[in-house]
Amino acid sequence: MVLLFSMNVFADLSNYIYPYSKYPSHSNNGTVGLIQMPTARLMPEGSVAFNFSNVDPYQRGSIIGTPFNWFEASYQYTDVDNALYSLSPEFSGDQTYKDKSFDAKFLLLKESNYLPAVAFGARDLAGTGVFSAEYIVASKRFNNLDFTLGMGWGTFSDNGFKNPFRYIDDGFDVRDVSDNETQGGEFSVGNYLSGREVGIFGGVEVYLPNLRGARFKIEYDSTDYEKEGFPFGRESFNFAFENVRQPSSKINFGVVYPLTENFHLKLFHVKGHTLSFGFSFQADFGRKMPLIKKKDNHVEVPDKDIYKIVTTRSDENLYKASLLHLNPRDLKLQTAQVTDNTFTVVYSQSKHASWMRSTGRVLRVLDEISPEKIKTFEVGNVNGGLGMFKVKIDRDDFAQNINTNTPLVALKDVEITPFNYQREEYDFTPKVEFPQLFWSIVPTLRMQLGGPDGFFFGNLRLSGKAEVSLARNFSVKASASYGLTDNFANLKLASDSVLPHVRTDIVSYLREGRGFTLDTFQVDRFFKFGNDFYAKLTAGYVENMHAAAGGEILYRPFFRNFAIGAEAWQTKQRAYDMKFDFLDYETVTGFINLFYKEPKTQVLFAIRGGRFLAKDSGINFDFSRRFKSGAKMGVFFSLTDISEYEFGEGSFDKGFYFFIPVESFFDKYSKGAVGLGLRPLTRDGAASLKHTHTLYGVTEQGQFLNINRDWDDLYD
Repeated sequence: MVLLFSMNVFADLSNYIYPYSKYPSHSNNGTVGLIQMPTARLMPEGSVAFNFSNVDPYQRGSIIGTPFNWFEASYQYTDVDNALYSLSPEFSGDQTYKDKSFDAKFLLLKESNYLPAVAFGARDLAGTGVFSAEYIVASKRFNNLDFTLGMGWGTFSDNGFKNPFRYIDDGFDVRDVSDNETQGGEFSVGNYLSGREVGIFGGVEVYLPNLRGARFKIEYDSTDYEKEGFPFGRESFNFAFENVRQPSSKINFGVVYPLTENFHLKLFHVKGHTLSFGFSFQADFGRKMPLIKKKDNHVEVPDKDIYKIVTTRSDENLYKASLLHLNPRDLKLQTAQVTDNTFTVVYSQSKHASWMRSTGRVLRVLDEISPEKIKTFEVGNVNGGLGMFKVKIDRDDFAQNINTNTPLVALKDVEITPFNYQREEYDFTPKVEFPQLFWSIVPTLRMQLGGPDGFFFGNLRLSGKAEVSLARNFSVKASASYGLTDNFANLKLASDSVLPHVRTDIVSYLREGRGFTLDTFQVDRFFKFGNDFYAKLTAGYVENMHAAAGGEILYRPFFRNFAIGAEAWQTKQRAYDMKFDFLDYETVTGFINLFYKEPKTQVLFAIRGGRFLAKDSGINFDFSRRFKSGAKMGVFFSLTDISEYEFGEGSFDKGFYFFIPVESFFDKYSKGAVGLGLRPLTRDGAASLKHTHTLYGVTEQGQFLNINRDWDDLYD
């Protein structure tokens, strides 16, 4: 007891002396690190961060994701101020050069009492190579001092030490930074850990007491600034117009000042003569409630003891009381039935991202209003009019664990089964008037980043969305928008693709769609056959660039963690003004889809093989991970039967994305997510039709793995 007390006091004291020190800090290069140099530290898994730094002549914006506690990935745009995008004013005006790069870091050894954390990382893995480097680094913390020592290759090699890998193979002696024979975007594996020399770097991060978690950093910088970027103006690159000022010192130092736990300011003195500044925002979405604690708790039914008396008189009273108290909580009662001492309720909902939380809220209401004769509850969930799952639970087991919030105890005698919903089998079905209309009006932003016409083009729009339910599994969805203001007048770069322009005419769509556009208008009909087979038929303007008619089928066994499906579409390309007309291009596209979810890590492996929109054929690979908060991170790439030349710059399709639940930013639960997906380039190869409400997404609650994952939300 004394030991526990002492540990708690120490933790409280540490939080008081070093507040806002939960997360490591980011370097100027985006990844977690010191100032210019990396460390072996990583953010907690499930974290997403945004980092900005200004270090003359570079301004760098980075997006950093940590999908695992052993892996960090980042994507950045670097504005290189001593070079132009091109020498043609008609092509790119006076825009400065923009470099895109991808970095990765792998934790090789976790820190222990006696051993440091050790990581291997690489910068500019598949970019132009002007910032490419690899490194091995170790970090060890002693109280408020975090020490780092590492060895680097490529642009991190400015110490003159011989590359130890040269003694293993002569191939490590040469590092080829040219990229003349490719379309760019390839992984230069032959260069990794290569070069005649390596650099030794190191430093320390000092957590300063009683200064709101401020940190002082000092490092020895092994960056070879004669290799990084375009150091010697036109001698280094045709579009460069001035030299980069070389360092007078290898000692960098500065401070990180956390305004909050999530937002950090940075001010550093680098290269002996340059003042750099920046900021970072980071958040841990691996936790259940990452940012804001919810105040949206269950509210007890008022006068619940009176309701128990009233519902004793007839089943009809119980049905009506359930309807009265479930629907206002956004838990829509579909059907109900009492059989002996079992009360069965079927509901749908669009508020909670956790299906066990919504099921638990239904059970709480039923327990508060049901008569004593009811000993068992059965709660079924439907989505799109299709049965997903059913939970059967003993009433006493559920009720006795509410106050202690011990859902795992309640789980011991629970039956969770697939649910093939047949509405006509139930005694009570509330009358629903069709059609039903749901609508919203929200601001939206269309944008394009990183083109030669300019780095950022945006169109602020007012968007209206509507959905009309014609039946429980039959709906019409539409979205339209009107442009309020934009800077698209300077967009002019035409597509140079040799493939059908299924995506690369994006400039034409942006320019001609500046006013009113009909973004989507589609009809969906869903079907379910037995417990595990699903189907969907869709027709209409399914996306901005293409209309389509077709559908999907999906086999998703409830008690397994895989799914197999297929989809086929007849498509026709829409006119650039995104209203009602069409262009001449049309095709048939389709895929065989395979899904496998690893139960422990919640990593989803998705493979789609078939024919893409530009009539190329191949396979798309998508790997994503979902976290306890509902956030998701993923990467994808595609390999098709077209050559690198036909694909164009970038060589092959690839990118990453993440989705963050909207409820993370508010104190109430809600469905929906804000997301960001980035491709280095928009190309026509490996392009897929973008249709909403895919069967795999619609049926997420139709798989035991996902229900069991969120069981601890039962009493939320």
